[in-house]
Amino acid sequence: MALVINKGFRDLLHIGNQSRPKIFDLAITIPDVLYDDVVEVTERVVLSSDRCQIKKQCKTAIGTTGEKVEIWEEIDKEKLTADLQKILDRGIMSLAVVLMHSYTFADHEKEIGTLAKEMGFSHVSLSSEVMPMVKIVPRGFTACADAYLTPCIKKYVHGFSSGFKGGLKNARVLFMQSDGGLTPVQSFYGSRAILSGPAGGVVGYAMTTYHKESDKPVIGFDMGGTSTDVSRYAGQFEHVFETTTAGITIQAPQLDINTVAAGGGSQLYFRSGMFVVGPESAGAHPGPVCYKKGGPLAVTDANLCLGRLLPEHFPHIFGKTEDQPLDKEATLKAFDNATKEINEYMRIEGSAANKQALTREEVAMGFISVANEAMCRPIRALTEAKGFDTSRHVLACFGGAGGQHACSIARSLGMTSVFIHRYSGILSAYGMALADVVHEAQEPCASIYTSENFQTIDSRIKELSTECQAELEKQGFSTSQIELQPFLHLRYDRTDCALMCSTENFPATQGSSKYGDFLQAFLASIPGRPIIVDDIRVRGIGKSCIEIEQKLPKSQLSSPPVNSMTKCYFDEGYLETKVYLLEKLQAEDKIQGPSIIIDQNSTILVEPNCEAIITENGDIKIKIGRGEIEKIGSDLDPIQLSIFSHRFMSIAEQMGRTLQRTAISTNIKERLDFSCALFGPDGGLVSNAPHIPVHLGAMQETVQCQLRTLGDDMHDGDVILSNHPQSGGSHLPDLTVITPVFYKKSKRPVFFVASRGHHADIGGITPGSMPAHSHYLWQEGAVFKSFKLVKAGVFQEEEVTAALNAPGVYPGSSGTRNLHDNLSDLRAQVAASQKGIHLVCGLIDEYGLDVVQAYMAHIQHNAEIAVRDMLKYLAHERNKSYGSDICQLKAVDHMDDGTRICLTVDINEQDGSAMFDFTGTGFEVFGNCNAPRAITFSAVIYSLRCMVGYDIPLNQGCLKPISVHIPPGCILDPSEMAAVVGGNVLTSQRIVDVIFKAFRACAASQGCMNNITFGDEEVGYYETVAGGAGAGPGWHGRSGVHTHMTNTRITDPEILERRYPVILNQFALNPHTGGRGAYRGGDGVIREMTFRKVLTLSILTERRTFQPYGMEGGHPAKVGQNLLIHKDGRILNLGGKTSVTVEDGDCFRLITPGGGGYGVGFCDQLDKRRVEAYRLAQELGLELQEPNRP
Repeated sequence: MALVINKGFRDLLHIGNQSRPKIFDLAITIPDVLYDDVVEVTERVVLSSDRCQIKKQCKTAIGTTGEKVEIWEEIDKEKLTADLQKILDRGIMSLAVVLMHSYTFADHEKEIGTLAKEMGFSHVSLSSEVMPMVKIVPRGFTACADAYLTPCIKKYVHGFSSGFKGGLKNARVLFMQSDGGLTPVQSFYGSRAILSGPAGGVVGYAMTTYHKESDKPVIGFDMGGTSTDVSRYAGQFEHVFETTTAGITIQAPQLDINTVAAGGGSQLYFRSGMFVVGPESAGAHPGPVCYKKGGPLAVTDANLCLGRLLPEHFPHIFGKTEDQPLDKEATLKAFDNATKEINEYMRIEGSAANKQALTREEVAMGFISVANEAMCRPIRALTEAKGFDTSRHVLACFGGAGGQHACSIARSLGMTSVFIHRYSGILSAYGMALADVVHEAQEPCASIYTSENFQTIDSRIKELSTECQAELEKQGFSTSQIELQPFLHLRYDRTDCALMCSTENFPATQGSSKYGDFLQAFLASIPGRPIIVDDIRVRGIGKSCIEIEQKLPKSQLSSPPVNSMTKCYFDEGYLETKVYLLEKLQAEDKIQGPSIIIDQNSTILVEPNCEAIITENGDIKIKIGRGEIEKIGSDLDPIQLSIFSHRFMSIAEQMGRTLQRTAISTNIKERLDFSCALFGPDGGLVSNAPHIPVHLGAMQETVQCQLRTLGDDMHDGDVILSNHPQSGGSHLPDLTVITPVFYKKSKRPVFFVASRGHHADIGGITPGSMPAHSHYLWQEGAVFKSFKLVKAGVFQEEEVTAALNAPGVYPGSSGTRNLHDNLSDLRAQVAASQKGIHLVCGLIDEYGLDVVQAYMAHIQHNAEIAVRDMLKYLAHERNKSYGSDICQLKAVDHMDDGTRICLTVDINEQDGSAMFDFTGTGFEVFGNCNAPRAITFSAVIYSLRCMVGYDIPLNQGCLKPISVHIPPGCILDPSEMAAVVGGNVLTSQRIVDVIFKAFRACAASQGCMNNITFGDEEVGYYETVAGGAGAGPGWHGRSGVHTHMTNTRITDPEILERRYPVILNQFALNPHTGGRGAYRGGDGVIREMTFRKVLTLSILTERRTFQPYGMEGGHPAKVGQNLLIHKDGRILNLGGKTSVTVEDGDCFRLITPGGGGYGVGFCDQLDKRRVEAYRLAQELGLELQEPNRP
């Protein structure tokens, strides 16, 4: 397929939101785009704005949202036709058409669609038809997915239909969609089919469990071979409208299904003293060890080893000839080897000094426990993070592997019942038979939700409802079978995150829409802030009313028939276990655990102290008994170590979800510029969710500073606010909220929870609080060293307001320009802390304070071991290569002003320790690139974690083997009042460059965050922009991506133009800016925007002078450039750091650096050989002939 998009945006979908999926992977892997070619169409529509001071004579129109648009450039049809013909000549027959603002003005997309079909394209997906919602990037991904998948689906449907007499001409054929509804074959599109399989499972358990077997809400647990899907149903399907699947962001209604990489095929590892399950999967081929194809140990092997899978009940389809049984002997042998490795490690580390060696079964059981905890994490996120009590749910298990883990997972989550449908192995298919037929109608809107607009909104809902009603009646549904559900997509003005609101439980009132009180559904909490309607949606449901359950006769036997006996391993050891065949069981049969129930498609394990009851429909309902709860001691257990690692990380992750959900600002809610973490009683980092790398080590410094400053003046109900560089701050806009955790009247905190979020403005000399030319800290905004934001549970609004406005007393400076958002986000950070406190105290209730704190220390020690192992290995390899007994690494790089960043690393091979010495680094600068000490620690911990190469707990243990020397007074340890805003966003990147250069890990990435701020007294905007990633041994650098110390998203182009007085002219890759080499560095980007009014522009960038270095013979990348193109045509190079006033019509062109190349490339090798041949010829006195040139 090919993509048709506006000129200047050919790489928009490659760049996406510019973030990378795994922040510690140096080899950045992002799924490639779906299209094979791109056609850039000359066409431009912009939104009309009262703020626009550019006077342009052009056509105007009113879009479907009511927004006025200006047509700045009509379609160049002659050029477009020629370009499309080239695509056709390549044999590409499918197109996706995506134009700026087509969600409201679709005429140009329709023109292109008509032209393409006339020219012979077989399929054209218009983004305005596939999903007419604002945000061009996800809408573009959705259109591409549709253009990619729909032709394949149509081909499949044609083949399917042709197998029937008459080609199913008069038959009613329905397909499942990702939203859990069925649709006729002619309305089935690729963009709505992506999660149709899992959606069938959700419908299956929702229709057979909720209000039938239980009145409790239900958690769906679908465990397959490579992953597990979890979802929730409480009487209403929970939908999301923008999701990322396999790296592709889709904008379409889908059931809220969360996937975790832990399934039957998840691989088992033992790394640095920790049991690890996944995320790598053995897949179907080669599969686990027992598949007899040379695969790795996996969860399925662990269940087989423990006797929970019975080979005699499996078909003979394994081995290379696919006619062999499951190979239990091979599995047992593999576990014997793993057990030997684990016991040897424990013996050497001294962890098993007072313990017996682990048995093979204990090792397998340990991996099962860790896998179960990994699958509990998304369930907790689905419930606890949204304010629901996990224990007050029923667990509905299905999928081929779900039944083997159901009892353990329910017990871990505090649930008392499990429901397993008799067709659990094929419940996704069964759910499709139960699903309703759905037709949805949706249109964009831009109205304010006020009583003045209710009539317009209601009329649009009525029209969409009529469309849905007519479509369903056409399919044979009567009025009594049709249910219409209206929705409004609402958001606060000046925010980007909208919520799809239903009036299911909110009937109409005198002051609401006649379709219900959408405002109550939105839970509005910010008085005076307008609420915008982004979209109007109606979901029409044709009730299937299908009843296909078959009643079983009641059992007449005193006990159900036992098929056989086996032995299964549990915590108590091997136990005699009865085996039942589900087909032989009848209603009201009761089965006591331990037992196994065998079905044709799944194996169900009923654990000790649990009881299974066969329902009248032949399903299985399991009552979960508490049993004897194993007492966990404080001594190190490698299995519990892995489980606690998941629990600690889950706390930080749930804090992050709470913060994102409750915050109001774009920076936190959309750009995700925040981090959440858990700390020990000494302020040491315990777990940090993988949010923003530059926050990693810095928050620990902040917490420990508060301990030193406040001492005993910390009380239950206090919350502390800090951002000062001398208190562990990174730069002033990053506000850190710290809450001490007191447990049952403890005198001192037992833990700390904290969050750090970037606030859009906290005052200072420029809008956005990111001044390019600040020289003193006070110029950068409000300062908090140790400020009690909450005292004894009372939010100190008056005091914090005064502090945020305090910068206004300085000449040329202002107090915060966005106080309301500051206060709202600070309250959100406090709410995140409260979520963390609740989860920490719950963990202590479950295990005891001594055990939780002991495993905090164990996990920190485990991270220390992983870093020591990496340093030992690196020192050994280097010493072996150089024939030396001393491993010393050195590197130097420069800031653009010439300031040196020097690093010498001395590694002790014997104990895996290292000294990072920054002696030789340049002095503090009279600018803002000074980096607080905490930044250096963040850079070190980030770099070490990257070089370890696999998941380890991210905590202060990573720094335990490391000593860091930073000379006082240098740029990395500035004085108290030094300006630091650039140190966080620029110098931090250079520190990472120097560390990786010393370790020869990879070539330099762009080494800059490209900070752009513009605004005035009414509006302010801040963004950081992607560049090229450095190449390394075995990988090319990714182009157009954020690297190293940042990973924030960028604002969608349509949102940018809708909310701010700018026009985005270009956002594309800049070819050949990455360094050449055996592995190429990633290319930087070009981002150009036109200003529509007079504004102040501030730029804070690096790598405009010194190139990002190449490695091992690779070439350096090209530097960046900042150009201001005046409306009179004059072009100015603005340099790396400046603040200027721009006029309406002026353009700013940002050219970001690329990444360095790695290794000597083929052309370089060829050139070298030519030089060598030339020199040899000269030595031999041969006459060289000038080669013929073309």
